[in-house]
Amino acid sequence: MKHHDDRRFRIANQEALIGVALVLINFLWWYGFAYGLGGQPVSDYTWIFGMPAWFVYSCMGGFILMVVLVAFVVKYLLTDIPFDEEEDRE
Repeated sequence: MKHHDDRRFRIANQEALIGVALVLINFLWWYGFAYGLGGQPVSDYTWIFGMPAWFVYSCMGGFILMVVLVAFVVKYLLTDIPFDEEEDRE
């Protein structure tokens, strides 16, 4: 059986794309808050719990967001597939 005929490879490719999407979401979230809110003079920063708001939103908020997204993806989007060879049933 060739790998392009095997449904496991289609599932693996789809799940790899989901992983890439999660990485891009994480990076865009972090970059947007870190450089969007952090690209100003320190005297203009907003502070939350003694830390700059850009840090709280980008690092701490991003971590919480990614934990929730990864939990959702694992529970609802990823598929349990067997690793053993499927036999041809003709």
